[in-house]
Amino acid sequence: MPRAIEIEAFRLDGGSLTTSSIRVLVVDDFEPFRRFVALTLQERPELEIICEASDGLDAVQKAEELRPDVVLLDIGLPKLNGIEVALRIRELSPESAVLFVSQESSTEVLQGALATGAKGYVLKMDAGKELLTAVDAVLRNERFVSRKFAGRY
Repeated sequence: MPRAIEIEAFRLDGGSLTTSSIRVLVVDDFEPFRRFVALTLQERPELEIICEASDGLDAVQKAEELRPDVVLLDIGLPKLNGIEVALRIRELSPESAVLFVSQESSTEVLQGALATGAKGYVLKMDAGKELLTAVDAVLRNERFVSRKFAGRY
């Protein structure tokens, strides 16, 4: 089970506040969407993208090597689909929380994704409104699903 991430704050000389970094791995084969995710995460200085991957095999390798706090993971990936990637990450880096960010909107896909042990599922079309909220929920070790699925899961 992923651990809850606590953000510690402390004062430095000038009284400025510094927060600890939450390490994020972004996995999506569509580079413009990875760019969008990066811009969205920049709104929170404590969220640090430590690596990006564009295929499933690379994602598994990077997760094992870097042990991110959060993995933002697409389902439709080359070489290895997101469901299989999530299963492997749960074995190799169990402390990494997995949050799916996908265009797949069927309840069956959602159920399959969450059955991997992932903590959440955000539809890409809602990512602009929901991504940061979802990341916050996952970091609190809570489940998050896009509003489209509310009441169905």
